[in-house]
Amino acid sequence: MNLRLQLFEFEDQRWFPHVIRQGMLDFLRFMISKLGAYEAALPLLQELLERTQQHHILDLCSGAGGGIAVVQRELSQRMGATIRVTLSDLYPNINSYSYLQQTSGGALGYIPEPVDATAVPAHITGVRTIFSSFHHFPPAVARAILQRAAHDKAAIGIFEGARKSWLELLLLWTVFPVIILVVTPFIRPFSLSRLFFTYLVPLIPLGIIWDGTVSLLRIYTPQMLQKMAQDIDIPNYSWRTGMAGTRPGKHVIYLIGYPEE
Repeated sequence: MNLRLQLFEFEDQRWFPHVIRQGMLDFLRFMISKLGAYEAALPLLQELLERTQQHHILDLCSGAGGGIAVVQRELSQRMGATIRVTLSDLYPNINSYSYLQQTSGGALGYIPEPVDATAVPAHITGVRTIFSSFHHFPPAVARAILQRAAHDKAAIGIFEGARKSWLELLLLWTVFPVIILVVTPFIRPFSLSRLFFTYLVPLIPLGIIWDGTVSLLRIYTPQMLQKMAQDIDIPNYSWRTGMAGTRPGKHVIYLIGYPEE
């Protein structure tokens, strides 16, 4: 799938009801966590942390924090030290963040105020990450996020859990509707509104299928990411992009950037 279409996703729209957006993001968090979708990103994140001698990740565009609890635990095990993660978003999902903070014993924290990924405040430090969200941004904004990280001499990792293939699109249309109906009662924290808008008024499943379709069409390929990074002229800052993972459901398109020593 070597094309990219800048279509619209419901969860990007300011007018979109927060209760539906939150239900969609909660499903995404549940699936990413259960599947371990970002397993292939762990060595890349470890490299960024070791290069910058840090034990803190600032997660931008966190949504509902999909998969980040698994990433935090496994990174901490790999590195033999507690890796702290701070969640942030332009539209913070406070309920999910509070739940993740409690269940992680405080290893996951969050910023309750909106954080713009193109203008990260200087006092917020850490290796910057964006999971499953970079595709939301049109090229000019995406480039501005990378430019800001390079300008601030902050390491950054962009990760999309997909191969961007037509097969993934087919599975989304045929298999995911069933999965949504089966797993929704097991998503935590429990929410009556999630059940209502899944089974009685199925706005959450419809939103997931539409936004999932658009997400695949919007994801930047490694070649697109490489070209974007080449346009950023910051001395002593390096970029690397590619695809990691070999097993079905474990593929990750990535772009990492870091200041040279």
